Amino acid sequence: MTHVLDDLDARGLLAHTTDADALRAALDDGPITYYVGFDPTAPSLHVGNLLQLLTARRLQLAGHRPLVLVGGSTGLIGDPKQSGERVMNSPETVAGWVERIREQVSQFVSFEGENAATVVNNLDWTSQINTIDFLRDIGKHFPVNRMLARDVVSSRLESGISYTEFSYVLLQSLDFLELYRRHGCVLQTGGSDQWGNLTAGVELIRRSDGGKAHALATPLITKADGTKFGKTESGTIWLDPDLMSPYAFHQAWIQAEDTKVGEYLKQFTFLPVEEVDALMAEHAEAPGRRLPQRRLARELTTLVHGEAEADAAELAATALFGRGQLEDLPESTLAAALAGAGVSELSAEATITDALVAAGLSDSRSAARRAVTEGGAYVNNVRVDDPEQTLGATTPLHGSWLVVRRGKRQIAGVKLHP
Repeated sequence: MTHVLDDLDARGLLAHTTDADALRAALDDGPITYYVGFDPTAPSLHVGNLLQLLTARRLQLAGHRPLVLVGGSTGLIGDPKQSGERVMNSPETVAGWVERIREQVSQFVSFEGENAATVVNNLDWTSQINTIDFLRDIGKHFPVNRMLARDVVSSRLESGISYTEFSYVLLQSLDFLELYRRHGCVLQTGGSDQWGNLTAGVELIRRSDGGKAHALATPLITKADGTKFGKTESGTIWLDPDLMSPYAFHQAWIQAEDTKVGEYLKQFTFLPVEEVDALMAEHAEAPGRRLPQRRLARELTTLVHGEAEADAAELAATALFGRGQLEDLPESTLAAALAGAGVSELSAEATITDALVAAGLSDSRSAARRAVTEGGAYVNNVRVDDPEQTLGATTPLHGSWLVVRRGKRQIAGVKLHP
């Protein structure tokens, strides 16, 4: 069996480790307890958090025990950003997000067996510490010159950084120390942008308790142009279906760039590395089929939203463009798919010409009529030959929806109203 560190390395998931030989020895002598943390600074986790959860799952599958920390206290402050001071959310808002994120993380690690996962909340211990004890017992181990040298701090010195954000590293380090004491936790994982926080926790355990701990960081996932992956034109790739529909989530992965899709398959799925390499070799022979993108979208949509939603997303991706039955689409999937394309509200008496113009598929009524007479206009995947045909002549989907298409690839939605 491949060692978990070698597997992580083969998947491009090792950016930094503290003393790699010592970490390997600790894993070999295991099982060990490790943790990964998430601050509730939004109502949902996103694709960057997903990478950390999947890394935690890989370590669990190798026999080690995960602690998943939801930051009820650190979420009240937030890790410093390069761009400026964070807006603090109310305790009530953060508490609500803690519960939502607790539910999300629970679907990616196992809570059964000898190495069952545990979800912890750092508010349980930070709320019990008074200011004097915190400064005496924790603050004394943090040289200010080192804190000032951290990239995110030094970049903010001119524009300004509050003491609140400046002290965030102390709180995250305290988490590692508490989990070390309470659960025997000896490894923290996170993204490479968290490396300073991870190593600060390792150092606090050494200074405070004389203990040995480790840190492991994954690289930031980027697009081909070097920008951070996980951002789309409409925003972040969220895991919560209320913030990003399963169809939109599926489409985000379908659109993965050819030069990066192999990396994403290795980093975000549990497919064997050899199978990914074979799939990419096949892709090189027939890139137009986009087999890696389709496999990536299938694997991740199933993982995050379930097999039924993955089936619906795949069906929608084909049915909208005439290669499947629109009638088979659930209304929620149809609505989500059309939302991305744009939806116009029209009456049943409106014509196909009206619809093409309203949807922005034609820039004028004359262009719309020409598209129809030339055979390039469709309603619910049926060609329309008469520019004056009313929308009411087509039976709507789920009582009110129509899919208007011009040519092979341009689509929009129409919601009929009385």
